[in-house]
Amino acid sequence: MGQYYPFFKAYDVRAKVPDELDAALAKRIGRAFVAELGAKTVVVGRDMRLSSEELADALIDGLTEGGADVLDIGLCGTEEVYYGTFSQNADGGIMVTASHNPKDYNGLKFVREQAKPISSDTGLFDIEKMAYDNEFPEPTRTGERQPLDQRADYVRFLLDQIKPEQMKPLKIVANPGNGCAGLVASALEGHLAFDIVRVHFEPDGNLPNGIPNPLLPENRDATAAAVRENNADFGVAWDGDFDRCFFFDERGEFIEGYYIVGLIAEMLLKMNPGAAIVHDPRLTWNTLAQVEENGGKPVQSKSGHSFMKQTMREVDAIYGGEMSAHHYFRDFSYADNGHLPWLVLAQLISETGKPLSTLVEERIAAFPASGEINREIGDPDAALADLESHYGASAEAVEHVDGLSMDFGDWRFNLRKSNTEPVVRLNVEARGDIQLMRDKTDELLERLSQH
Repeated sequence: MGQYYPFFKAYDVRAKVPDELDAALAKRIGRAFVAELGAKTVVVGRDMRLSSEELADALIDGLTEGGADVLDIGLCGTEEVYYGTFSQNADGGIMVTASHNPKDYNGLKFVREQAKPISSDTGLFDIEKMAYDNEFPEPTRTGERQPLDQRADYVRFLLDQIKPEQMKPLKIVANPGNGCAGLVASALEGHLAFDIVRVHFEPDGNLPNGIPNPLLPENRDATAAAVRENNADFGVAWDGDFDRCFFFDERGEFIEGYYIVGLIAEMLLKMNPGAAIVHDPRLTWNTLAQVEENGGKPVQSKSGHSFMKQTMREVDAIYGGEMSAHHYFRDFSYADNGHLPWLVLAQLISETGKPLSTLVEERIAAFPASGEINREIGDPDAALADLESHYGASAEAVEHVDGLSMDFGDWRFNLRKSNTEPVVRLNVEARGDIQLMRDKTDELLERLSQH
């Protein structure tokens, strides 16, 4: 967390409005952003939250006062700020959003040129200090604000990444959770043979259907029910700024993000033979198998968007996927995108003729996984040391790429600490033996409960 403002996080700003984040601070952040990057052109977008327009206006005032021209794309998703930044060759981009936080929160996500992330170790805390001190270099000019209507261009970009002519007329449930994903889905609809069933589709900062976070089980029911009632081929739901997307099969069953990574990798490797695919260390075996079976090169990266994007650039990977529902694409300047995943899955379903449940069940049977389990414990470091000591003698491999990973041949686990709370996150998987996976998960949880 930031030294001056605790709501400056490792990757972004998330704060209560107006108690912590208000228009005056947003303006100072705009001034600091220009000074830190030496930016001449900045792309700005905002989500549907009730405070977003006021904060975006103040931010833009700070940016232009600092000497940068602003391309204002208005109501949008984070990926549209990424697209505007790299397609316009801008020096940076800022999205006003609090994603899936409660409605009295808002925040900011920052990128530099080519939509490269700005995080705590690449300038974010320098921006924080400058905004706190309220001291900025004297600008040589005042920038101008101009609207940028890029959605039609963005939709053409998305369509160029797939093969629309090969798509079957699928029925797809789409639930933006009253966030902004529906704006792009609507624009795509006219170009594809899909029947889009709309759920909680209109952007609404009042969040009448709850926080837009499909990871919460209570938020999944509406999508699952709509899939079943409409006999849809699959369902997709997004968080508020749609940088994450979540899937439901044709029976309305929620799909763990881990298995989606392998399916997207399979489809993209058919279109890009031999390409590199980046994955995180939490759950790996299914992704490794699917990438290798389809002639790709799997590359492991520490989890977290700045690490994933950096690794992808280093190996020129076509795609990177995390089990947390973040999906990164080389042709999207290595950034995460919430619309390409469902378009790629639709193409996979169209080409294989298999329903999504079948595609996923084949992978679950081969590599059953626990999904991420969070436990609050007093001393996370002691827990990691205890597990490594206890299981070390029987492990075939031990890694510390991201927390503790231990491989026993027929099963493996990863245990990571949270950066912000006394919580550990456990993932367990096995090779073709769901009972072994369950037994080992119970065994590990019992041992963790002693800490």
